[in-house]
Amino acid sequence: MPDLPRNASSDQTVREAAVIQQELASELKYRLARTPERATEDDWLVAICMVVRRRVITALLATQHRRQANPAKKVYYLSMEFLVGRSLVSNLLSLGMLEPARMAMANLGLDLERIADREHDAALGNGGLGRLAACFVESLATMDLPGMGCGIKYDYGLFRQEFDGPAQVERADFWGSDHSPWLIERADESCIVNLYGHVEESHAADGAYRPAWIPGNTLLGIPHDMPIIGYGGRAANLLRLYSARASEVLEMGVFNAGDYVGAVQHQISTETISKVLYPSDEPSQGRELRLIQEYFLTACAMNDILREFSESGLPIEKLHTRAAIQLNDTHPTLVIAELMRLLVDHHKLPWDVAWSVTQATCSYTNHTLLPEALERWPVDLMTRVLPRHMQIIYEINARMLRMARARWGDGDPRVAAVSLIEEGGTRHVRMAHLAIVGSHSINGVAQLHTELIKQSLVPHFHELMPERFNNKTNGITPRRWLAQANPPLAALFDDTLGPQWVVELERLRELARHQDDPAFIERLARIKLANKERLARHVHGSMGVLLDPASLYDVQIKRIHEYKRQLLHILHIIHLYLRIVDHGEDVAPRTHVFAGKAAPGYAAAKRIIHLIRSVARTINGDPRCRGRLNVVFLPDYKVTLAERIIPAADVSEQISTAGTEASGTGNMKLALNGALTVGTLDGANIEIRECVGPENFYAFGLLAEEVGAMRRDGSYHPAQYAARSPALAEVLGTLIDGRYDSDREQYRLLYDELMGRDHYFHLADFDAYAQAHRTIAQDFNDRRAWHRKALHCMAHLGHFSSDRTVREYAREIWKLEGA
Repeated sequence: MPDLPRNASSDQTVREAAVIQQELASELKYRLARTPERATEDDWLVAICMVVRRRVITALLATQHRRQANPAKKVYYLSMEFLVGRSLVSNLLSLGMLEPARMAMANLGLDLERIADREHDAALGNGGLGRLAACFVESLATMDLPGMGCGIKYDYGLFRQEFDGPAQVERADFWGSDHSPWLIERADESCIVNLYGHVEESHAADGAYRPAWIPGNTLLGIPHDMPIIGYGGRAANLLRLYSARASEVLEMGVFNAGDYVGAVQHQISTETISKVLYPSDEPSQGRELRLIQEYFLTACAMNDILREFSESGLPIEKLHTRAAIQLNDTHPTLVIAELMRLLVDHHKLPWDVAWSVTQATCSYTNHTLLPEALERWPVDLMTRVLPRHMQIIYEINARMLRMARARWGDGDPRVAAVSLIEEGGTRHVRMAHLAIVGSHSINGVAQLHTELIKQSLVPHFHELMPERFNNKTNGITPRRWLAQANPPLAALFDDTLGPQWVVELERLRELARHQDDPAFIERLARIKLANKERLARHVHGSMGVLLDPASLYDVQIKRIHEYKRQLLHILHIIHLYLRIVDHGEDVAPRTHVFAGKAAPGYAAAKRIIHLIRSVARTINGDPRCRGRLNVVFLPDYKVTLAERIIPAADVSEQISTAGTEASGTGNMKLALNGALTVGTLDGANIEIRECVGPENFYAFGLLAEEVGAMRRDGSYHPAQYAARSPALAEVLGTLIDGRYDSDREQYRLLYDELMGRDHYFHLADFDAYAQAHRTIAQDFNDRRAWHRKALHCMAHLGHFSSDRTVREYAREIWKLEGA
């Protein structure tokens, strides 16, 4: 955990610390039945969390009371992931309690940082999608906008990453959600969720079709509320997380018959629904469980949305005037079919009226340009698990196809392209198509991404309904990703700009006045060095590897995926290594830091990790590289680890194949903390480059349109690039000569993919990437000029606040008052 800011004491701080100290003693005594002398560090963690929770709950109840007196439209942000990380320090920061809490703990002979470090990261997400959702709910609260996040209370996260030599090993990631001091169970607001069964056909007296879904299984959705306090403590919203329980815990008939295990089997199978984030969908059982998870979230959320709406007294046709439902990617798309089912089957609205309400209420954010990453569910599976919803999807599709045929004619191939049902050997429901037709707004998350959605991903939908498509470039919360993650830098900004920058990030522009101030640049350099030293201590303590804080820290931290091109990065590191050991060249000192998880079933990504760690082992053990080249792959990447790494980075690797990254938010976090970016013109990199200027961004590689053209005409032949580049050919040869592993064939599959197909254009971009890094090495030699560049970039990154992004959603999509 990074050091927290240590401001001078004041009388008020002393008084507040005394109050906190009294409350800590009370919590220990009456909640935990402990005396201070016998309390463990975990006891003190619970005690300080409960002291903070009192204030968070007070703000939450005050916010709810104020809003009940003046009802307004509310956004419900549905996401399968909310990567909130740890909450204690975040809540202390938002409430202005850091210094009093630190003082109170110190008075008791305790260190707040050490105690806070014992909190588990909430294992509620995997990567950028979940971290974005966490930033959004925090920004909603900070701006006092009515909103609620809706997700699943997973008992286990994706997995805890460990290593057996260079190979990734997955362990269960249990974070203790049932004992979290931040979660409040709301069993009184639980709902019934139906699954399976069949649909009975029937008609009303007027001839209207009135089907009845007879479920084959029912379970309970139990809400758990995590209050999200806005910065300054003015307002608090909820992140509502649902857990699954059996509707009948013990089947007494089975129990009495002597089948004691079978009597609780339903409970066991039901509770697996909220057991783990993203079960593997390779086996059919895992795929089915994942579909049920997605429906479970949408059914529970819709129950809450309609329950809260019923308190307004308005007719159901006015739902969209009080509720906005935002779909964070395709995972919650079943909310469209669920809302239609409730409006048509339960509220008896005519189809056209119900469809109008649904479209006006729902909006969809797309997060991927990879067609294979767009969710598709087998029709047979959907029909078995959700028979009534499949009927509704068929009806939506029939009406969609009628509109398409009226526009283009029966035989036009565009009609099949916009169908919600993908025909073929196994028919699938295209969830992105359902999200598009059922929403009044479809947005991308960077300017290039949005244009590619319209031009390449779903061009025919854009042709049919261009007015629905818009862009909302992502942002990050500066509270978590600067004020909390990098307190020394935040303190410099406080001293220079005043404290308001943390909620008005555009104020960073005023930093530009100090670009030619040597004292300011020197202070900035000392902060960066201290952050690098802090990371070096962590790496040495956890991995036994010594890093040189004076070297250039080159960082790539993100989910491991072929399109994110960690493989290109390690190929270049091999090139640097060969320059040192085979060619005797002098290479400027560099430290390369990787972190990220590969999905358990993603064999290619796991091979890339294996290669990185094998190369790291070779380089770190070679005395010829000492003082010149280090490589580390830090295990179990999560929010807390990111908070350690990001402030220490000199260079941010954002090197995805152009046209594949939707936006990125790691690029924003690293740049905001003073790292200069080496990257392709992809996702939000383009907008970052526009803001900071081309001279402060190390751009390289093919453009998205060049990649697209080469894919379409088949003109890319990767082996030709290897033949033209001796440096590249040399690097590739080491993949299969046994240099990094005694098994000479260990990386043959990587080699064959690169030389044969290279779908993500690693070889095409290698020489340009190497040249960009030669320029970086030259520029880093002039440290004062380097830090001046970093300051210039930070001063021009105010646009990338999640406050700005959420304000755009609130004004242009959700139509929230006060936005």
